[in-house]
This record gives sequence, C-alpha cells and structure tokens, in this order.
Amino acid sequence: MPSIRRCSSFALAAALAAPGLAAACSTCGCSLNSDWSSQGYATSLGWHLSLREDYFNQSQLRSGADSVSRSSFAYPADEEVQRKTINWNTLLGADYSFSRYWGLSLQLPYMDRHHQTIAEGDTGVSSSHARGIGDLRVLARYQGFSDDAGIGLQFGLKLPTGRFKQDFASGPQAGELLDRGLQLGTGTTDALLGVYKFGYLTDSIGYFGQAMAQIALDAREHFRPGNSLNLNLGLRYLDAGRFTPQIQLNLHGEQRESGVQADRPNSGAVLAYLSPGIGVRITRRLDAFAFVQLPVYQHVNGLQLEPRRLWSLGLQYRL
Repeated sequence: MPSIRRCSSFALAAALAAPGLAAACSTCGCSLNSDWSSQGYATSLGWHLSLREDYFNQSQLRSGADSVSRSSFAYPADEEVQRKTINWNTLLGADYSFSRYWGLSLQLPYMDRHHQTIAEGDTGVSSSHARGIGDLRVLARYQGFSDDAGIGLQFGLKLPTGRFKQDFASGPQAGELLDRGLQLGTGTTDALLGVYKFGYLTDSIGYFGQAMAQIALDAREHFRPGNSLNLNLGLRYLDAGRFTPQIQLNLHGEQRESGVQADRPNSGAVLAYLSPGIGVRITRRLDAFAFVQLPVYQHVNGLQLEPRRLWSLGLQYRL
C-alpha cells in the first residue's frame, strides 16, 4: 500500500498544528511558530483568534540524506514509487488567557491533500484526494515560573477527530484503503508536552526557544504513529515600525510508526528547516504574517517524499 508520513505543525498556542499508508512514507517538518505574541507568550487577558494557510508540494523523492531519481526505477517495481503529494492546510486557532500565567488553546486543521503514487507491482498511477478536518489539539499553558512570564510549560492532547477510512479514487489501487499517513487523522490519542523560553538580547532583538513532544498514548486498528519532537529557535527585529522581520531554525525528529497497518521501514526522519518571515501590524488588534521554510537537512528512513519549501500565510486577531 502507498504511505506518506503525516505532517504536523506544532504551534505553541493559537497557531494550529497541521497535519497527513500507500507504501513509502514521508515526513515534512512543519514546526513553525507563526507569531510569538499569540502562541502562549502573550500576557494580555482574553481571546486571540488565528487563521493560517500552509502550502507545500512534496515532490522530491528521498532515501537517507539523498534525493532519488524516479527514472532509476523500472515498472512494475518491487516497491512503491510515490509521485507527489500537494497539501493545502487551513489552520484555525482559538486561544484564551485566563490570567497573566494561565491559558488554553484549541487548534483544528482543515486539510486538502492530493496524492499520486505507483504502488508495488503496478505500472499505472493511483490517486487520492482527501478533504476534511484533521485531529483537534487542546493545549493548556502555565507561564508563572518567572515575574516576566518568559518561561512556560504546555501540556495537552491531540484527539482523534480526523477520519482515517478514505480509499484511493482512481488508478490500479482505486477502492483500496489509503494508509494511515495519508488519512486526515491517525485515529489515536496523543499526549503533547512542551516548554518554552523567550526574552530580549537587546532592546531591538527578541528571541525564543521551544521544544514540543508528541507521544502516542494508544494504537488504533493496528496502527501507532511514531513519537516526535520539535525544537525551534527564533530571533526577531523590533525596530522596523509596523514590520517585524523574523528568522527561525525548526528541527523535527520522528520515530518509526508501528503496527500491522504501519509502513515501518519507510517511516521516521530527522529534518531541519531555516524559516525567514515577517510580521505586519495591520491595526491595533489585527496582525498578519508570512514565512517560507527552506530545508537545510533532511534524513529519512527508507524511501519518502519531502517538499523543497513550505509557505505559510496567516492572520491573528485579538478580541
């Protein structure tokens, strides 16, 4: 069966986590913090709402740290050769600060994913097109460890709200069940645990560091996703008027998935992205942002698809 690793976006609070077995698995490193002021770092009370759009085309076939040419395969092949996976993820977030130190966020992705692959033993392309909500994330935070609320802890759950029963729509695999990495959800409940630190290097330069772990608490219908860890470091320049230039280093590590429905040999990866971006103050309550994530290191297990770049655009509104 054809397989793509699900992509998850671990935003610290009000930005959403986005997601994605056909037989080779793919992992994308989408651990982007799209705006610090709305991701658990804000000390103002009340609601923060966010809307974010992510686009990435997983078109580069990779094995280990190297790219692989599809022309090197003769069909029918003895393994799946994925063609491409085009992802449009809409990320909806609602964050509420109860006090300077306590807050809660809800994060829900809506995914539109088109996938093409040539399965093991086939000579024709099989396609699928998945649309719908993904897995809901609920995150609480506490940032009362210091007077400036600059150190915080996050904890919560990823809940199995996304469907995982979609079939291929066309080609030799039409009617066959997609592997779990291509489904809208994993079907599992996962624990989320994170820690972050932010502050200022100078009056003009702010920084942050953040780590977020996702740990599967159960298996569902013979599938258990691999545990993962995201590490993010960022700098931003504060003296450019309504514009805020930013740059991040996003690191993502994921273990192999397991279970009868898993594609264990082609799952798991270590990825690093450099992410320049800019924030824009539109009104007193409304902000916009834009980022591009550029891979600087990619090492995958087995044969997987990876994107050459990822784009993120979004808005945040403070009620």
